[in-house]
Amino acid sequence: MTIGDFAALTHLSIRTLRHYHQAGVLEPAEVDPSSGYRRYTHEQIATARVIHRLRELDLPLPQVKTIMATDDPSQRSSIIAEHLQRLEAELLRTRSAVTALHRLLQPEPDPVVELRTLPARHVAAVRASVDHDDVLDWYDAAVAVLDAAVPPASRRGPLSGRYANALFAEGTGSVSLEYTVDHGARVNPLAGVEVLELPAVELAVVVHEGDHGTIDESYARLGSWVGEHALTIGDVVHETYLVGPRDTSEPTAWRTEIGWPVLRLSSSSTD
Repeated sequence: MTIGDFAALTHLSIRTLRHYHQAGVLEPAEVDPSSGYRRYTHEQIATARVIHRLRELDLPLPQVKTIMATDDPSQRSSIIAEHLQRLEAELLRTRSAVTALHRLLQPEPDPVVELRTLPARHVAAVRASVDHDDVLDWYDAAVAVLDAAVPPASRRGPLSGRYANALFAEGTGSVSLEYTVDHGARVNPLAGVEVLELPAVELAVVVHEGDHGTIDESYARLGSWVGEHALTIGDVVHETYLVGPRDTSEPTAWRTEIGWPVLRLSSSSTD
């Protein structure tokens, strides 16, 4: 049949069919050597429909070509499954962004901020300088090391972290994950684990409720509050993981304290 008839039967435009031919994804049954006209067979309709469905999933043409060229069902399934996982991740990011945008467009109450003195403390820590894009991978590895080094009986409170402003502003910065421990507490001597004495610090603290994907909103609200009520004197933000994925799989129950080092301007402790 002609390319026009094939296009009508498959709902693929003539331009698309030509593109698929050039890409080696769907080649015509024959091409007239003198006119260049393409002709297709009825047997190719099913193949064209499969390609159409794969492209509706935004599967890149090279991967479509691989799927159509292989006779191995497991390879086909693997390629499709990996792509579907990417689509699901993109959909999740889109939903989170839409939800966040709706919240930004709605008036919000003033954040509940507490001015708090974090006393000097003894900690077991894993420190590094990392790129912003690598923070999550570093975090997972650091948590595993800290959990192995600091037995639960030696911990004095939840896991906490400190993040240099340069990590967010410049894309690379120092990071530290820590458990507060008593002097002389048992800490297994594992590579990368340090025992440090941290000085006392004044913090403006807000509690972020829910998924960590929207924690930037709490950062922004705390930053606005600090700008109105206090002078920032530190370049390291503190996070304390009160309730997280290791405690419950329900994101709405997660609680993260964010602490910004400040210099108090008044005796008021909250606003």
